[in-house]
Amino acid sequence: MNAHTEAAAAGTAAGPLDDWLHDRARECDELGLRRELRPMRGPCVDLASNDYLGLSRDPRVVAAAHRALDGYGAGSRASRLVTGTLPVHEELERALCELTGQPAALVFSSGYAANTGVLTALGDVDTLIVSDAHVHASLVDGARLSRSPVRIARHSDVAHVEQLLAERSQSRAIVVVESLYSVWGDHAPLEALARVCCAHDALLLVDEAHGIGVAGRGRGLVHELGLAGAPHVVLTVTLSKALGAQGGAVLGSELLRDHLLNRARPFVYDTALAPASAAAAAEAARIVLGRPKLADRLHERAAFVARALDVPLARAAVQSVPVGSAELAVDAARTLRERGVAVGCFRPPSVPDGISRLRLTARANMELQELSEAVNRVREVLRALEPSTPGMGAGLGRIAPSRPVPAPGSGADRGTPSVQEVTA
Repeated sequence: MNAHTEAAAAGTAAGPLDDWLHDRARECDELGLRRELRPMRGPCVDLASNDYLGLSRDPRVVAAAHRALDGYGAGSRASRLVTGTLPVHEELERALCELTGQPAALVFSSGYAANTGVLTALGDVDTLIVSDAHVHASLVDGARLSRSPVRIARHSDVAHVEQLLAERSQSRAIVVVESLYSVWGDHAPLEALARVCCAHDALLLVDEAHGIGVAGRGRGLVHELGLAGAPHVVLTVTLSKALGAQGGAVLGSELLRDHLLNRARPFVYDTALAPASAAAAAEAARIVLGRPKLADRLHERAAFVARALDVPLARAAVQSVPVGSAELAVDAARTLRERGVAVGCFRPPSVPDGISRLRLTARANMELQELSEAVNRVREVLRALEPSTPGMGAGLGRIAPSRPVPAPGSGADRGTPSVQEVTA
C-alpha cells in the first residue's frame, strides 16, 4: 500500500510531498538514523548537554537574565540595525572581548548564524576557503553559501593546508578550523596554522565553540597560545555551551565588525538576540574570566570519565566511546536514558559509517559521587554491548563489570584513579 492508498484509507488526501517524505523516512529507518525529540523528564543524570561549566543554572547567571527580562521584555523586537540593539548587547560584546582578548565583537542570534554570517560576508569568487575536513556543519554551510571556491584540507594537516594555499589562484584565502573538535576531542595545531596563514597572506578563522570555557583556563585556545588580537586571526564563539546561554559572536578587528554589521545577512536581517540570553551570557563570561578554576574542575572530571572508561583523554570537554554501528549507539543511548543517564550519540552524518560513538560530558559542577554512579551505569551498558560490537574502543574489554567505580576520595576507590591522580 503506497502513501496515497494509505491516506485514502484513512480518509485523508495525500499531499504532493507525501510519497517523497515517506521514502526518506523509510531510508532513515533502514539505516538506523531516525532522530526524534525526547524531552528530559524525570530524574536523569545529564552527561549529554554542552553546559560544560554548569552555568546555565548558576544563580548569578539566572538573576542577570531575570533583570534583563524585567527591564527589556521577552524579545528584542527588531533587528540590531533598527531598534534591536540594547545596552545589554553592548555589555555582552565588551564582556566577550575581555574574556577572549579580542579587540571587537559582534553578537548574532546563534553560533550557527555567526559562522554562516562571517563566511558569507567575507567570501566571494576571488576568495579561496580552505576548510578542515572535520569542521561543524554551520561552517560547511557558510562556505557553500559564500559562493567561494572551497578546498577541503585533511584533518589537522598543516602541510596540506599550506599546499592548498600555495596552489591557489585567488587573491584572498580563509583557512577554517575549530580550536577543539568535540567528536574526536582533539585540538587544531593553531600555532602552525597561524604561521602558514601569515606566510601566505591568508585569514585564519577559528571556531572556539568548544574552546571557550574549556581551554586556556576558560579563555579559549587562541588566547592560551598567545594568538589573541593577531590581525590575521578571527574567532567565532557560541554562547550556548560553556557560557550556558544562547547566541553566538564573531570577534576580530573593529574594521571587521563594521564590515559584518553591514554585510552579514544573518545579522542584518535577523531579530537581535533576546535580552535575557544576552545578559546571561555576559554574566557567564565574567564568571569564567574571574574563576579560571572552573575549567580546572571540568578537566578533572573529564579525566576521571576517560580513565574509568579506559578511553583516550580528549582535550575537549566531551569524552567519547566508539561503539561501531549507528544502531548500537542508538540502542546504548536509549538503554542508558531508561536507566537514568543521558548521554550523547554521534552517528552518521556527524561521523562516518562504522564509527558511531557515545559522547559523555562531565560538567564542572557535578558532584563526584553522582558522576561515579553514572559512569558505573555506562560501564555496565558498554560491557553488555561489547561482545557484539566490532570496533569497540580499545580497553573496554578490561572493564570489569563486577568492580564499580567509586567516587574519587570516597575511601573505597582502591585501584581506581582519584581526580587528583588522573590529572597529576
